[in-house]
Amino acid sequence: MRFYRDEIRDLFAAWAALGLAFSVFIFVSTGRAVFPDIAGAVSSPLFVRVFVASALTVGVGFLLHELAHKIVAVRFGQVASFRADYRMLALCIGAAFAGFLFAAPGAVYHRGRITRRQGGLVSVAGPLTNVVLVGVFLPLVLFGGFPGQIGALGVLINAFLAAFNMLPFGPLDGKSVAAWSKPVFAAVFVGSALLAIGSFLFVGFPTF
Repeated sequence: MRFYRDEIRDLFAAWAALGLAFSVFIFVSTGRAVFPDIAGAVSSPLFVRVFVASALTVGVGFLLHELAHKIVAVRFGQVASFRADYRMLALCIGAAFAGFLFAAPGAVYHRGRITRRQGGLVSVAGPLTNVVLVGVFLPLVLFGGFPGQIGALGVLINAFLAAFNMLPFGPLDGKSVAAWSKPVFAAVFVGSALLAIGSFLFVGFPTF
């Protein structure tokens, strides 16, 4: 599987931007000061800790979600690559400073002849990857300290990413999955929604 130079750049730019935006959002939403000393705030040990946790959970969840789309698309003979949307990444960071969380970092674009079933499988691969990551992060919840925080954040974020992306609207994955198979869509959507609700109720958002 080939990765293009611009694609690798875009993947790492989106990863870093999402980690930064989510870290800023956590600071702002929990009442911690970011303004007026932005440089001092983002270089503090606590912010670095939150950024590392965000990169390992939000960032990894996003990266593997997009790479799953690419792997399956290439498996079906597509030419596929990830393209970052730099305007949306800037908006994402700006919204975080304002106390809002908005993420549309980019997407995997693929071209070539493809059936509706294959298109549905390409789309569902992303959310299912996030479901698997919930299982990967879940054991860390049993630990205290920083590993436990990463585990809780990883479970909550990946469960939310799976459920959100299965919504059958606009460019989200759920629309293509529903167009291919209503039973598959219903099973994955309901399962991921229940997983997200359960993660919120029984794991919750970690305290940094």
